[in-house]
Amino acid sequence: MVAKQLSIFLENKSGRLTEVTEVLAKEGVNLSALCIAENADFGILRGIVSEPDKAYKALKDNHFAVNVTDVVGISCPNIPGSLSKVLRFLSDEGVFIEYMYSFANGNTANVIIRPNDMENCIRVLTERKVDLLAASDLYKL
Repeated sequence: MVAKQLSIFLENKSGRLTEVTEVLAKEGVNLSALCIAENADFGILRGIVSEPDKAYKALKDNHFAVNVTDVVGISCPNIPGSLSKVLRFLSDEGVFIEYMYSFANGNTANVIIRPNDMENCIRVLTERKVDLLAASDLYKL
């Protein structure tokens, strides 16, 4: 249920994202989901990879500022209101979402959530029978 997500800090300059993907490719690590947030000076690439520990080491060895964060993945129908329903479950129980990103594939939407309280988040999602994605499944998407 709890997956490891990499957060990689990148200077806002041409080629840095390319360098990250090249390091991962050289190590045979697949980047299956990502989002990038940026400001004027730097960006943060948050991503789910096939082998988080291997990717972390490779990026560190190549002088990238990287850390590992726990996230939870869910799967829900790719229809209007489906995500809203899940978010209502969480907000009604006081779970704050620090950030999230998603990707749809046909009839299914996969969502990566970084909650302020992982234990409570998983409890709520489990009680409400939300389809939680195993870390091993997220790493293979």
